[in-house]
Amino acid sequence: QLVESGGGLVQAGDSVRLSCAASGRTLTTYHITWFRQAPGKEREYVGGISRSLGNTYYADSLKGRFTISKDNAKNIVYLQMNNLTLEDTAVYYCAASQTYFTNYRPGAYDYWGQGTQVTVST
Repeated sequence: QLVESGGGLVQAGDSVRLSCAASGRTLTTYHITWFRQAPGKEREYVGGISRSLGNTYYADSLKGRFTISKDNAKNIVYLQMNNLTLEDTAVYYCAASQTYFTNYRPGAYDYWGQGTQVTVST
């Protein structure tokens, strides 16, 4: 089970950190990837972190503002988002796969959380 948390209403320019807590699956067994979905749009790849070395990979448009990290002991993956803009408003999901963390296709991932809403206002 994957459970996201940390979303809410923030202002443009703010930072927020989302969490993805994994139960029943250790972070050394599964890669974890973040996606987001804005209203009326398709689910979009944000970035991922590998299960063993903790290597990270990001969508080009988000590099430099978003950072993924993890705490294996707590079984939590974090998504740090800085300098938020209105375009970052979306439901953010984490997903798990034993194979992928750089694949942009949502269908490549086996397990999903329920999502957490991030709303950026002016």
